[in-house]
Amino acid sequence: MSHFEPKTPQDVIALATEGAPEPPPDMKKELIAEALSWAKVVVFAVVFALIINFFVIVNASIPTGSMESTIRVNDRIIAFRLSYTFSEPARYDIIVFRAPDDGIKNVKRILGLPGERVRISGGIVYIDGVSGLRDDFVTPGPFGYLGPDFPEMEVPEGHFFVLGDSRGNSRDSRDWSNPFVEEGRILGKVIFRYHPGFRNLANS
Repeated sequence: MSHFEPKTPQDVIALATEGAPEPPPDMKKELIAEALSWAKVVVFAVVFALIINFFVIVNASIPTGSMESTIRVNDRIIAFRLSYTFSEPARYDIIVFRAPDDGIKNVKRILGLPGERVRISGGIVYIDGVSGLRDDFVTPGPFGYLGPDFPEMEVPEGHFFVLGDSRGNSRDSRDWSNPFVEEGRILGKVIFRYHPGFRNLANS
């Protein structure tokens, strides 16, 4: 027992409660604090996801068969928005971009580079009058159809000539009123498919 002698009302209260159990915590305040803590985590996660989606990656679902068999209908792919921050788009890159005519998001493969003269005849792509481009990814359409011919045209600076891998089933540079994709319309380079199953597409 304490030998403390109370001299004020506060001393009396202190002496009376000496050794008494702690009062129960304020459960309402604890619940509010816990809810605020979780809310901060959720808000941070949402903001982080939005930043990643708008500035780092493009998450897209493929609605058509224009890139078969490299990318099939309903495949889900990821493109990296920063791929061309320190390098230029290259031949055979698969890109996500907004089409020159209507601004609709597309996925195609780069075949013609700025300053090159591109022509298609009988399904064969000629660059500066020479054939011999890779064609291991090309999937013919019905009856082996490889799409329309394309008259020789020079790709303007800062633009690219693109084709779908399924050339008999693709609306691309051969069909648009403005055949070439401006670099500023490129949203990112496709790096992998994640559904169904994982497949690296960065160097396909």
